[in-house]
Amino acid sequence: MASFPLRLAAVVVTHDRLDKLQTTVASLLAQPVAQVIVIDNASSDGTGAWLAAQDDPRLMVHRSAENLGGAGGFSVGMQLARDQTEADWIVLMDDDGRPQPGAIAAFRDLELGRWDAIGAAVFHPDGRICEMNRPYRNPFWHPAAFLRTLARLPFGRGRRGFHLTDAEYEAGGPIRSIDMSSFVGLFLSRKALMRAGLPDPRLFVYGDDQLYTLRMRRQGLRIGFAAQVRFDHDTAAQQGQSGVVLRPIWKVFYMYRNALMAYRVAAGPWFWPLVPVLLRKWRRKAGDYGQDAALFRKILDQAVQDGLSGRLERPHADVLRLADMI
Repeated sequence: MASFPLRLAAVVVTHDRLDKLQTTVASLLAQPVAQVIVIDNASSDGTGAWLAAQDDPRLMVHRSAENLGGAGGFSVGMQLARDQTEADWIVLMDDDGRPQPGAIAAFRDLELGRWDAIGAAVFHPDGRICEMNRPYRNPFWHPAAFLRTLARLPFGRGRRGFHLTDAEYEAGGPIRSIDMSSFVGLFLSRKALMRAGLPDPRLFVYGDDQLYTLRMRRQGLRIGFAAQVRFDHDTAAQQGQSGVVLRPIWKVFYMYRNALMAYRVAAGPWFWPLVPVLLRKWRRKAGDYGQDAALFRKILDQAVQDGLSGRLERPHADVLRLADMI
């Protein structure tokens, strides 16, 4: 248990999901947090008015004049937590991710001395493990995980070789070392934030958490997974036969461009031999998009081109035009 009165600030990024934000803010303010920082990404659904009407002194609101995406919102929120609070630790979440009752107390009870960051166990509200938030050990850095992944590839279960197992989600076990944790329930020490810096806002959405935590690990920072610290993720993302189906379809661009950026960090010298394998796998996902399969392939091709060239400057309006949305 921590031997000092730990000060914790929460950072929540929101855009046009007032109903989910209300639930998340209520959950946080019902638990022992010192500040709740909400980054309102230019919402147009009444979020600004609702936030302005709240009177809890722990609530700090920053309204952006434009939608910065999740990556931009987290970058701003983490900067505010660093520069305008005295928090010893901060915890990150989207507006549809929130701590279960008792989660913050469970975090405060942890032995934190040997950890720079802690990832929470994230579940769907119905109790299923949320696959998109399942932490992993980078197989390219761990020979045993690499071999397990290779052994499962022919059966289509490669990710089971390096992601945490269901058994590791059992509360009460030891904190386990990981290399990647999502921004739904990531607790980050002030020391780690000062050393790792801020997420790259140009990523817009998807992969910002993977890149950030992988780069933390490359800097020698220690990330643990605490199964007793539990979050809910009330996400509407759908699973197709070969993975998540992204809607609106413009999100496909960011998912795959940013995935290539993350794979470059994770795989190191193995990156270029891995690229053809990834491209074959990703193009097969077009079938999950039904009548939008051709549009999926068009967006994917541009995402791959930008990802391989390291281009992060494409304006969001260009992405919307690519997806035939403006």
